[in-house]
Amino acid sequence: MSAPASSTPVRPARAVRLGLSPYDTGETPLGRTRRARRMARELALIHPDAHCELDFTTPLELLVATVLSAQTTDRTVNTVTPTLFARYPTAAAYAGADRDELETILRPTGFFRAKATSVLGLGRALVEQFDGEVPGRLEELVTLPGVGRKTANVVLGNAFGVPGLTVDTHFGRLVRRFGWTAEEDPVKVEAVVSELIPKKEWTEFSHRVIFHGRRVCHAKKPACGACGLARSCPSFGTGPVDPLLAAKLVKSPAASDTL
Repeated sequence: MSAPASSTPVRPARAVRLGLSPYDTGETPLGRTRRARRMARELALIHPDAHCELDFTTPLELLVATVLSAQTTDRTVNTVTPTLFARYPTAAAYAGADRDELETILRPTGFFRAKATSVLGLGRALVEQFDGEVPGRLEELVTLPGVGRKTANVVLGNAFGVPGLTVDTHFGRLVRRFGWTAEEDPVKVEAVVSELIPKKEWTEFSHRVIFHGRRVCHAKKPACGACGLARSCPSFGTGPVDPLLAAKLVKSPAASDTL
């Protein structure tokens, strides 16, 4: 749950008032880095409980769950994976799975036929290329079916303790709203943010940004007046600035049920 902002500015930020992009080309690289790190420290105070919201106990479980999380909610995936993980405990089990049975289990996650194809291919690739084990290097993970840099970084950061930035929809939207970058491409966004935030903080920082995007900084109506980042955010005023109105927009931890 987000902590309420203290001494929240009354007026929207200059970029919002003037209808400008939140990315200020006049901000120096040093100034942007200092502001980004200040906001990162504030996020750590706002969301001390931030964590991966997919349930897992092994790297394989997290890898599969992350692949299934595309175009659905973590909560939905978490309702499906207990049955899935019990039925298919190893990569070899996925490789030899009956497609119809697998599709039936995955149906609630949406796009279940495509996801079944990815999971079957994932199992086979792990068996054939990595002796059934999930590799712990990004260069190897991204060779697997259905696995891009975002999924690879989730697995590396949360299952192997290797720092990674998870540039999902929330992450990209927020760092652009923060005025840290104007890039839209996730790989370019990752490159920019990797220069602003110390590597050792990447995984936890990603969780905090995603938590903030799900609970406070919503796509259509961010809770600006209840946001602890207000003084450093050039997009303050995009949503309601009145603290009482904004507080009503802040979602509980059940916001993991949002995309």
